[in-house]
Amino acid sequence: MAYQIVSPDDIEPLDDRPVDARSISAAAGLENVGLRLYTAEPGEQLPLAYHYHDEQEEIFYVLDGTLHVETPDEEFVVEPGTAFIAEPGNPHRAFNPESGSDPVEVLALGAPAVDDAHPYEE
Repeated sequence: MAYQIVSPDDIEPLDDRPVDARSISAAAGLENVGLRLYTAEPGEQLPLAYHYHDEQEEIFYVLDGTLHVETPDEEFVVEPGTAFIAEPGNPHRAFNPESGSDPVEVLALGAPAVDDAHPYEE
């Protein structure tokens, strides 16, 4: 058996993201699940662009602030202590709107850990 304690403060931010994104799963060497901590200032978008996945399920659990998630049908407002779930094939875009007054901190979980994201064009 193996156990680890990982502090996001000890993880370097990913440089290919427009926000502060730290891959907890990569730091822990996990292969089956993607786990990231995002901190987005007002006007910033979290992962990728408007997108969907073929098989990956995605969960955005809001730790602090208010997350907005745009879908083709509506915009969801996700408060702290709640989670937004996107099943495979369902387009979404997670962001902190420009009108936001505080950063939003989100724990994002994706499983299985596959690179199957596709851009969604409205």
